[in-house]
Amino acid sequence: MSTPTTARVILIKSSTGHQQHHVKHRPTARKVEPPRYQSFNTKPSLSLYLLSCLCFSNMATVTKLSGFLLLLLFLPFHLLIDSAYAAYPIGVNYGTVANNLPPPQQVAKFLKTQTSINSVKIFDANPDILRAFANTNISVTVTVGNGDIPALAKLPAAQSWIANNILPHQPQTIIRYIVLGNEIMATSDKALIAHLLPAMKTLKSALDQAKLTHIQVSTPHSLGILSTSEPPSTGRFRKGYDKAVFANILDFHRQTKSPFMVNPYPYFGFVPQTLNYALFRPNGGVFDAATGKNYTNMFDAQLDAVYSAMKKLGYEDVDIVVGETGWPSAGDPSQPDSNLLNAQSYNGNLVQHVSSGKGTPLMPNRTFETYIFALFNENLKPSISEQNFGLFKPDFSPVYSVDVLENKPTSGPTISPGSSPPAPAPDRPAPGPVRPAPAPARPAPGPGSVTGRWCVPKAGTSNAALQANIDYVCGTGLDCKPIQQGGSCFDPNDVRSHAAYAMDAFYQANGRHDYNCDFNKTGLIVHSDPSHGACNFSVEGDSQRLERSESLAGESGRWRVLWTVLVVIVVVLVS
Repeated sequence: MSTPTTARVILIKSSTGHQQHHVKHRPTARKVEPPRYQSFNTKPSLSLYLLSCLCFSNMATVTKLSGFLLLLLFLPFHLLIDSAYAAYPIGVNYGTVANNLPPPQQVAKFLKTQTSINSVKIFDANPDILRAFANTNISVTVTVGNGDIPALAKLPAAQSWIANNILPHQPQTIIRYIVLGNEIMATSDKALIAHLLPAMKTLKSALDQAKLTHIQVSTPHSLGILSTSEPPSTGRFRKGYDKAVFANILDFHRQTKSPFMVNPYPYFGFVPQTLNYALFRPNGGVFDAATGKNYTNMFDAQLDAVYSAMKKLGYEDVDIVVGETGWPSAGDPSQPDSNLLNAQSYNGNLVQHVSSGKGTPLMPNRTFETYIFALFNENLKPSISEQNFGLFKPDFSPVYSVDVLENKPTSGPTISPGSSPPAPAPDRPAPGPVRPAPAPARPAPGPGSVTGRWCVPKAGTSNAALQANIDYVCGTGLDCKPIQQGGSCFDPNDVRSHAAYAMDAFYQANGRHDYNCDFNKTGLIVHSDPSHGACNFSVEGDSQRLERSESLAGESGRWRVLWTVLVVIVVVLVS
């Protein structure tokens, strides 16, 4: 059994210069699709009923009913936006520090037609980009430059900024957030920090006055805002900033129902001994004795450290949005871990992890809206690693494959927790599998089945390696009760049998991709059902998919319930 290791959970990441340059430095250590918007179609029977009510009712009833109809118009719109973002949480940062990028119109078309990405974050308020995303149902997060913040603390300036940068694009372009600056606390500019919250409040007031109440205001923070972060339960905001700055910012978020935005980068927090921990690969984990939680990846640990700091101030109810996270696919000779395989492993596993809705050990069953850094490689950035954070090249070909493309390549490199496949040719990396066609809902059982696929341990794998696989799988939140005492798969009570169940559960639940059965080269895909007695290896994978289907069905059912309630209210109003 692997021994839990102690990891440096975070290092401060800072950005300097103009927002578009957005340079990420490795700092000194400090302990420390959504689905496309669906049209809202009114039921014909309800429409006719409402019309008849208006025609044959007295004036008092008409007045009540008209007010109700106004509520009817606005309520579903906001419910639809909220449910859409909850359904698919992965967005992307769209930077433009390059001289070879395609026009914004082509970018918007590519994202709309070729990917499941339905939200982008830009580092300014570029009108060409905002126009390009008009009528695409792709939301945009707009950034106010650091230098503009002091002036926006005054209402006339905020109103003018909204009038010049936001109103011309409404309602054609969906603007989800306006974020002020980028990692302001890392600048140590006292004047800028002092103006940040007043500018946030004033900008929100200007939005409300312009009837743009659906646009939320936030500001992104590096994890340098924390003085401690390991273990995650000890996460605390920097002394002197906790109550004086962050308590007030969090109170603003609570009052306006807007999210606290953070930029966690395991890339800046790992050491060679914790690389697998940073990349979501199998590892012994990091145990937090104060909470009894075991962390199998650094991303969760970083988020929980932020959550602990918020909870310490009494604001654990405020939502968290991940404004940036990513991993470069190339780097300087001194950065050997900045490579294609690690980038694909981190971002591919990140997409699966965040989309699963499992949350973190301290925030279970939560889905965090997450913006990957970045959309494109940007050739004018100052270092090789900075130039290579992109998911795509300027010609829209993938640098490597993660599960955001609607097209489904059938060959190329595969990445899984712990895998190290051969590197593709450096001139043009072959795309890996992205959303392969799903396997049958329930594999046909029985020896020799060619349609069923299961993941089992390879012969000769050591018990220590198999125990590490069990620890990893069970640490991700998958149900391991069947291999616990009294469970249907507890017998035979040996590490190999338990590992077979755990490894297959992970493989089935994550889409049955070949790379989900790698497990540091200890997994093997077979076509003969390993189920035995009451131990059914198909149940776990099927139940996971069933839960996803039920979740989608639940959205549909939610609307049916909503309409039923509305009809009842109308009947009461006109009776």
